[in-house]
Amino acid sequence: MSGSATGPLSSAASLWAEPTPLDPRSAPLPKYGTGSLADLLPAVAAGQEVPGVSSDLVLAPADRVCVFLVDGLGWELLRAHPEQAPFLTSLLPSSLNGSGKPLTAGFPSTTATSLASVGTGLPPGAHGLVGYTVLDPATGQLMNQLRWQPWTDPHLWQPYPTVFQLADAAGVHTCQVSAPTFAETPLTKIALSGGTFHGRLTGEERMDLAAEQLGAAGRSLVYTYYSEVDGKGHRFGVDSREWRDQLRYVDGLVQRLAERLPPRSALYVTADHGMIDIPFDPDSRIDFDEDWELRAGVALLGGEGRARHVYAVPGAAGDVLAVWREVLGERMWVASRDEAIEAGWFGGPGGADGGGKGVDDRVRRRIGDIVAAARDDVAIVASHTEPKESAMVGLHGSMTPLEQLVPLLEVRS
Repeated sequence: MSGSATGPLSSAASLWAEPTPLDPRSAPLPKYGTGSLADLLPAVAAGQEVPGVSSDLVLAPADRVCVFLVDGLGWELLRAHPEQAPFLTSLLPSSLNGSGKPLTAGFPSTTATSLASVGTGLPPGAHGLVGYTVLDPATGQLMNQLRWQPWTDPHLWQPYPTVFQLADAAGVHTCQVSAPTFAETPLTKIALSGGTFHGRLTGEERMDLAAEQLGAAGRSLVYTYYSEVDGKGHRFGVDSREWRDQLRYVDGLVQRLAERLPPRSALYVTADHGMIDIPFDPDSRIDFDEDWELRAGVALLGGEGRARHVYAVPGAAGDVLAVWREVLGERMWVASRDEAIEAGWFGGPGGADGGGKGVDDRVRRRIGDIVAAARDDVAIVASHTEPKESAMVGLHGSMTPLEQLVPLLEVRS
């Protein structure tokens, strides 16, 4: 009697088959070059005829443009809360040139990376802020790129001019309107500087000043920012009353600014990332500090819970990759540095200084020997070394729609 591929023995054998890890090439890539955060300001500046700036993303030109970035206002979260955001919801069909579609953040979908992409018009592999915390090859230490600790020369870390600087040099009235605490931070200097920084405490003050600055010249480029949607999401989760209250407040801010736009203006409302609530259970929050298997051969753990850079001790990278794939590979895209770069996680072909696949040579070693990005509702926390981050309810960083997709809502006067 001939054997059958679908018989009982075959079925039993399938139960013992080795799990197949996720292919790093299957991760939903950011739309670098055509529809990512890095493409927004180049498209705006090209429409204002700023020399040396171009973009494959084409936006209708406007003499006066304001970009309002709401930290943590993900596309999927906004669409899920029309009651809290009636004005923003009414603008959803305007997103991305009236297509009703979102932009993508780059990878990782985290604030420092995204703000650098917005300001420089470059993907993460070129500007170099490739994670929340990454290895500084010059010191061998982890560098927090949001807090800029330990300190390193900002202009060596990110040497490219910002789009704001290029616009200012071209005679466009350029400014940033944000919280006063951000005026002199290294991240502001290398990502968002150019023209004049105006510090204002309340959201209403920022909206009113942004509108005033828009009308201060025939051509103007104004950036303004609000952080507390992200703050409440981290602390209480995006399913909380506190988060919904912040969304309602931001909805009012956007409407306030829209109603004050001077003639010949375009307002774009976008975000740096979305967010996902991760349950507080051992299966959803895997504690690196308590897991000997994941710690074996690891010298430093960088990134954040949903997007990890793993730096191996010399000679152990292959073994660490194998273990992380075996333990996490069905729930996270786990890639070697070369695989992540080749797959285009950090940018498209050709880095700005000649590196391959969008990653500059100076940036390559900042990327982990292993990079792990969550697909499922899971996070790699570190309860002892990262107690504050590990206590956050809402997290982000990976390439899932909840984290990666952001709006590009448009209002014109």
